[in-house]
Amino acid sequence: MVHIRSANESDFPALLHVQQAAFGEYAGLYKVSGWTTETLDSLKEDAREKHIFVAEEGETIVGSVRFWAVAGVCVIRLLSVSPTHQRQGVGQALIREIERAPTDAHKFYACTMLRTAGNIQFFMNLGYKAETILPDHYDHLDLIFFAKYR
Repeated sequence: MVHIRSANESDFPALLHVQQAAFGEYAGLYKVSGWTTETLDSLKEDAREKHIFVAEEGETIVGSVRFWAVAGVCVIRLLSVSPTHQRQGVGQALIREIERAPTDAHKFYACTMLRTAGNIQFFMNLGYKAETILPDHYDHLDLIFFAKYR
């Protein structure tokens, strides 16, 4: 059974390990070094401004996600699930926990890489609608943005 909770600093090494493994799967498709080489220091800095949830199975972190609200929009980023736990509801549980979190957001906003059909279907299955495509965005990534309204 997976349990979702707020991350604490002692979780950060395991969180980075999961993130590196999850995004490492896309290394042949996209330049993902920003996500696979993030440091503990940059994660600590990010955590000062954002909320982070982790998914645990037993005492093992198997997923994480970051989010923050600005101007009524909850921005979701870096949803990461250990490759050994993908397609088992971990990502869905993390997103659902964000949707339940007390924020002033009326809109949830998430993006994924355009050439990742499984990720696109994941957000669509959760009720998110494609809103914007940004070709050749940072690091020359083609991104698709999804929105869901409360």
